[in-house]
Amino acid sequence: MHAQSLGPFMIAAVLAAALLHAAWNSIAHGIGDRLIGFAMIGIVDLVGGGALAAFAGLPPAGAWPYIVASAVVHIGYNLMLLASYQLGEFSQAYPLARGTAPLVVALASVLVLHRPLAAQDLAGILAVSTGLIGLVLAGGLPGRKQLPAVAAAVATGLLIALYTVIDGVGVAEGPLLAYIGWMFFLQGPALPVLALVRRGRRLPALLRRHALPGLAGGAISLAAYSIVLWAQTSGALAPIAALRESSIVFGALIGALVLREPLGHRRAAAAVVVLAGVLLLSV
Repeated sequence: MHAQSLGPFMIAAVLAAALLHAAWNSIAHGIGDRLIGFAMIGIVDLVGGGALAAFAGLPPAGAWPYIVASAVVHIGYNLMLLASYQLGEFSQAYPLARGTAPLVVALASVLVLHRPLAAQDLAGILAVSTGLIGLVLAGGLPGRKQLPAVAAAVATGLLIALYTVIDGVGVAEGPLLAYIGWMFFLQGPALPVLALVRRGRRLPALLRRHALPGLAGGAISLAAYSIVLWAQTSGALAPIAALRESSIVFGALIGALVLREPLGHRRAAAAVVVLAGVLLLSV
């Protein structure tokens, strides 16, 4: 299925979700105590997902394995993303984490789900991935000290690919709102519980201190992925996964303009290559 069959509105929605995703990642990275930031996001997932689940009701039996599996993988993803941000720069960790996913999703879509890709889709995905490698390597090859951050970011990307495939199949099993609500509700408690274990009695004060950015990041995260889940009902997993990675262009710009991390000509050129891939998927 070519991205054109998604329609202009759905493509615009996925690009909007990409911008939202870059925004919440920059918020999470910018919170001094990042575990508290992720815990606040988990609280929003728990409350928002619970409210949506209560409204939508129980999904059918066939959807539960996907919902539970997605929630578990999302917990692992959040833990690895947290590790990535604790170990490396936002402008390097974010594109590497996001950029591992499109090729893996494309391979899974073709080899596992038997959903063939048009030549233009494949070219777009390859352009996105090439640009992402350029973004990561713009400052030179990672040194030994950066290898833990690189490993955490790659692991994060593999988990992104895994939950993308799980959700791409799972959303077809039941009502979308029920799927979204229960998936977020089940994954929500993990990071708050971890924060309670690690911060102990200081947790209430820390939550109050970071309440505004944490709650904003959580709301943005929930909205962004809900849009993506809606788009995945089209069945075009690989093009959507690559379109989402336009968030890396937004992330690079946020890193440069807001977080004051260097962009440079090489990263700018790599961002243009990513954008070219997005355009290939959109026309």
